Amino acid sequence: MTSRTVTLLDVARAAGVSKSTVSDALQGSGRVASATRDRVRAVAEELGYRPNSAARRLRRSSTGAIGLHLPRTATRLDYYMNLAFGAVERAQEEGFDVMLLAPTSIAGDGDSRGSGDSAGPTSPASPTSPAGTPSPAGPPSGPIASRVDGLLVIDPEMDDSAVPGLLDAGVPVVTGERYLGPTAAPTGAVICDNAASLTALLDHVTERGARHPAVLAPAGTSAWATALRATADSWARERGVAVALRTVPFAATPGEAEETTLALLRTDPSVDAVICAPDGAAPGVLRAAATLGRPVGPGSPPAAAPHARTAPVTHPRTPLLVASCVDGTATRSAEPPVTAVDLRPAAYGRACAELLCDILAGRTTPDTVRRHAWALETRAST
Repeated sequence: MTSRTVTLLDVARAAGVSKSTVSDALQGSGRVASATRDRVRAVAEELGYRPNSAARRLRRSSTGAIGLHLPRTATRLDYYMNLAFGAVERAQEEGFDVMLLAPTSIAGDGDSRGSGDSAGPTSPASPTSPAGTPSPAGPPSGPIASRVDGLLVIDPEMDDSAVPGLLDAGVPVVTGERYLGPTAAPTGAVICDNAASLTALLDHVTERGARHPAVLAPAGTSAWATALRATADSWARERGVAVALRTVPFAATPGEAEETTLALLRTDPSVDAVICAPDGAAPGVLRAAATLGRPVGPGSPPAAAPHARTAPVTHPRTPLLVASCVDGTATRSAEPPVTAVDLRPAAYGRACAELLCDILAGRTTPDTVRRHAWALETRAST
C-alpha cells in the first residue's frame, strides 16, 4: 500500500466492512458499533490512510478548518504552545486543518494566562496543516465564518475586544475556560477547577509548615485569573490564615516575579511560602529567595505555632516554600525543582478540539461543558 494512495475501499477490504461503514466510522457519523469503529480506525492507521480533505469539504459543504484564538503573549509561554499542539493533533484525527487567529497588533503586554485586551480585531494569521506546520498561504480575507467550521477560543477575557465578535461569528465556538463577559455564550466549554487547584497548593504549603503564605496572583479578566484572586481571599477567610496577595502581570516574566518577591519579603519577612501564578515565572521567586539568603524547601516548623493571624518573627535564614500554579519546563528544571499544578495543557488542547469536533459531527449537543483534570506535582521546593 506504500506505492500509492490508500483509499476508503482499501480500508474497507482490510477491515472486512463496507465502504460506507468505513466512511461513517472515520467521520464519527451514522450508526457504527464502537468496536467496529475502533477496528476501522486501527486498520486505517495501520495502512496509512489519509482522508481526501477536498472531497470531505465538498461532501460536508464545509471549509475543513477550525480557528484557534490564543492570548496575545501565547508565543512566549510553554502552556499555550503545548495546548496548541494538543488541539492541532486532535483536529488532525478528524481531518481538520487549524487556522491560528491572532490580533492585528501584538504590541504590549496583557494578561490571559498570557495576555490582555486585543490591540485590534482578531484576524486569521497563518493557517496550519493538520500536522501543525505553517501553510504557505497568506492571511485570507472575508468573514471568519466563511473560512472555518468552528472556533476554539482559549482563556477568553472580558476586555479582549475580539472575543464578542468570535462568539457571534455564526459558527460553533468552544472556549477553554468560561467567558465571563456579557456577550453571547459559547456553544461549549472545557473548564478546570482553578479554585480547587490553588486551594490544594495553599493547603499543601501550610501542611508543610507555612504560617504566612503569599500568592502572586495574575491580573486580568479571564476566568483563571479571576478565580485565583478570589480563591486566595476566600481561603484566607475560611482558614483564618493571613495570605499576602500581590498582583503581577498575567504573563509575568521571571524578572517581574523576582522584583515583586524581593519587595514582598523585604516588607514582610514573616512570609514563609510564595505561590507564583504565571507560567514560567517561578524561577524569579527562587532568585529573590537566594538574594535575601532564604533557603528554599521545607525546614523545621516553628517551635510554637502562633495564632493563625499573628505573623511569626522570621530570621533571614528561615526556609521559604515556593510553588507554582502552572507546571512546565521552568518549574521542572529549576534548582530546586518547584512544586506545581500540572494543568496538562496538551491534553487540555485535545479536549477542547474534541468537544468542538463532537459538536460539529453531532456527537454531542450544544451547551456541553466538560471538565479537565489537573494534578499537583510536589517537588523539593516544598
